[in-house]
Amino acid sequence: MFATSFWILAIWFVVNCVWTFFATKNQSLMKTFAWINVVAVVWGFWAYYGATSVASLSGWFATVNWLAVILAVVQFYLGYRALNASKQA
Repeated sequence: MFATSFWILAIWFVVNCVWTFFATKNQSLMKTFAWINVVAVVWGFWAYYGATSVASLSGWFATVNWLAVILAVVQFYLGYRALNASKQA
């Protein structure tokens, strides 16, 4: 379960990064991906701390989990920011 979860989350992270890079103006997509990332992060940390770890993947798994947290924060920012915000005097 540990290795399978790692590879699923690692592939999702790469796909998610690519979509985030190319679709930064699509707020609906950013919101959707941010919430999917929340589920992926919960699942990732649950698998990391709950399943029997594979020593060679343990460090990479933790790295992917924390990078997914950072990516989710960026996606929440991009998804919920005001695009047409104007300054008020």
